[in-house]
Amino acid sequence: MTETGSHAGAEDMLAHRIARYACDFDAEALPDAVTACVRQRLLDSLACIVGAYDAGPVRIAREIAAQVPVDRAGVFGAAARTTPDLAAFANGVMVRFLDYNDGYMGAEPGHPSDNIPACIAVAQGEGASMREFIAAAVIAYEVQMRLQDAASLNGRGWDHAGYILPACAAAASRLMGLDIARATEAINLAINGHIPMRQVRSGTLSDWKGCSAANAARNAVFAAGLARAGMTGPAPIFEGEMGFFRQVTGPFALNVDAFGSPANGDYAILRSLTKTFPTNGELHTAIWAAIELRGRIADPAAITAIRIDTSEFNARVLADAEKWHPTTRETADHSLPYNVARALLDGDITLDSYSPESIADPVARSLMVLTEVNEAPELTALFPAMLANRVTVELASGERMTSEVRTGPGGREQPMHDADFARKFGKMAAPHLDAAAQEAVLAFVATLERQTCFDPLFDAMKGDRQS
Repeated sequence: MTETGSHAGAEDMLAHRIARYACDFDAEALPDAVTACVRQRLLDSLACIVGAYDAGPVRIAREIAAQVPVDRAGVFGAAARTTPDLAAFANGVMVRFLDYNDGYMGAEPGHPSDNIPACIAVAQGEGASMREFIAAAVIAYEVQMRLQDAASLNGRGWDHAGYILPACAAAASRLMGLDIARATEAINLAINGHIPMRQVRSGTLSDWKGCSAANAARNAVFAAGLARAGMTGPAPIFEGEMGFFRQVTGPFALNVDAFGSPANGDYAILRSLTKTFPTNGELHTAIWAAIELRGRIADPAAITAIRIDTSEFNARVLADAEKWHPTTRETADHSLPYNVARALLDGDITLDSYSPESIADPVARSLMVLTEVNEAPELTALFPAMLANRVTVELASGERMTSEVRTGPGGREQPMHDADFARKFGKMAAPHLDAAAQEAVLAFVATLERQTCFDPLFDAMKGDRQS
């Protein structure tokens, strides 16, 4: 593609290299396994979307989108259409609200499927082909996950949604058909004005915990639109004197030439992880351990002590002071002691595990009082390749039981399959969509590459909702 108006010397800068990767990406050479993975991640995202239809933040996001009625991009569960950036936000809130969408842990955690709603919205707005949508999704995963591998954000007080900004800007630029120079400007613009703070995931968590990533995607789409119109952004955005390296992460190296391609087949999306519980991904193995112990304990009332051995990250992020006294869903689903207590009581974690009644349950609270959380250096050493946890319970009889789980369903060693994603979608969709609508969604995703637009998917996902 031709380049116009680029900053002097930009070719060696990271934003330019990412933009070049996105613009030159070969959409026709994707291996079947990568396309199949996009189908799975899309269906997984749709399960999260429909499961969140009645959530308060989702209703607010829909209301905001409805204030700008433009026939460009759909909003799931609504008849109205809106601008791509507002659709990216509303649909992104739905994907993220339940904390049930996919994830990836590198030096920084994150949820690369947060980019999928924005890719759908821009593809609709641009009339892009389904092959281009698939390519854009793979590009977004590639950029975000490689950045997650490269450097931590949370350790310096920034939120992981910061990596969605360049990832989604690159994907949106591809869908808009921008040249490399303007795609570079989209990345510059997206990053400079929109880096989110980590306070969104610190202390008592608010509605914005499920909205921060969607907002980053919205800002990235808007930035790509500005760049298309000719707006330039601060550069070099990563390497500059007041840029991303100095202000946010510290310096790091990123070999964009090693990003996924037909030459190496190393597409990052294949390493993303999916969830079997609607909760934080790093504590899934603690839940599995607690469920295994629950099967060996006749009566949870006999528990006199609980010890959770975990990684440094989990001890710091999932067992800080507020996580011992959760009052909101957002805090409870990120609480290591709460989820272990709930799993020991119920033998499962479901959406109901985070109802106000469940969070306030005095029996669960009493188990949390008996709980201690400790960093185990040997589990930290496994992190992030394995998100291991060890749970030990002591009973009134003096008996001690331990269960250590290093990986589980949805992990790299035990990936979910098409049937698993279909079951997950059916479970989330049952209260909202009839059997025919559910089958229409599954059929759309199964034949994604042959679809010509997203309208049939939005029609099926709407069910009997009119607004």
